[in-house]
Amino acid sequence: MSDIRTDVQAALARLALPDGGDLIARDMIRALTIEGGAVRFVIEAPSPEVARQMEPLRRAAEAIVAGVPGVDSVSAVLTAHAAEKKPPSLKIGRHAEPQAGPTRPDGVAKVIAIGSGKGGVGKSTVSSNLAVALARAGRRVGLLDADIYGPSQPRMMGVNQRPASPDGKTIHPLHAHGVTLMSIGLMLPEDKAVVWRGPMLMGALQQMLGQVLWGELDILLVDLPPGTGDVAMTLCQKTDLAGAIVVSTPQDVSLIDARKALDMFSTLKTPVLGLIENMSLFVCPHCGGESHIFGHGGVREEAERLGLPLLAELPIDLETRLSGDSGRPVAAGDGEMAAAYARLAETLIAQGVA
Repeated sequence: MSDIRTDVQAALARLALPDGGDLIARDMIRALTIEGGAVRFVIEAPSPEVARQMEPLRRAAEAIVAGVPGVDSVSAVLTAHAAEKKPPSLKIGRHAEPQAGPTRPDGVAKVIAIGSGKGGVGKSTVSSNLAVALARAGRRVGLLDADIYGPSQPRMMGVNQRPASPDGKTIHPLHAHGVTLMSIGLMLPEDKAVVWRGPMLMGALQQMLGQVLWGELDILLVDLPPGTGDVAMTLCQKTDLAGAIVVSTPQDVSLIDARKALDMFSTLKTPVLGLIENMSLFVCPHCGGESHIFGHGGVREEAERLGLPLLAELPIDLETRLSGDSGRPVAAGDGEMAAAYARLAETLIAQGVA
């Protein structure tokens, strides 16, 4: 049998293919069996389309094998694996497309921006924990990480899967801690920099608002990048916003920049719903003493000056930092900080903001 097998393979190797090579060299022969003088084998084509054109080759293969000494009968079958269907490629980042006026994602009742004049004031931490607290209070909540240069919500919310896009157009967001989530950070490796100019930033924001299947939401929180640049301007001008919340620390340096954010929202006719003082004080876990590391009361005074609500004064807290780094926001647990964010959520609900 082994001699016949060798002779059969040698015969098939003599059958040249139209596009070069032969059946053996191209590894197209499958399930070669020899029982007595009966030879059976399968010719596997690279695709169903090619297989449909290979009937003459199948007959030629049967004929050439039939001429091998010791072969009494030959049966050759054509087959092909179905082409693997890969999901369409989804690319985030394009130039913004014209739109008639401010829009809001389908099914979303309210869109609220959370901004700050500068980085490092804990705006993203406040955004993630507020989203979780609102979800725990019974609201249907979405969180859009619009900080495209420095997205941190995937880490803070504990998700790292790439959102699905079955058609290459619509985006299926992820879910964590009761919150629907989308971030540019989910589309790229964590250490990959986004090197885009303004038009690409604006287009990416437009995609994440308009192409994501947010579903039915009571509120969509948008975690803005620090400052008053392209993303913040685009959101305010192109999105039907219910309003904005500004986060600052008490120190003068932060307040200087927070005032710029407040002025931007005023210029773009976006109502400011209130201010949050973050890192308001530090409570020593050993002695219980309070320290005002960044000063105290600056945001409260600013809110009073402007006639705006002071929504919360949140302490600087080690557990909050550890929880954010571990992907489980502190508001998802129990304790004093979870209670503080629960009170913030209750305040917004009571005011009709959320």
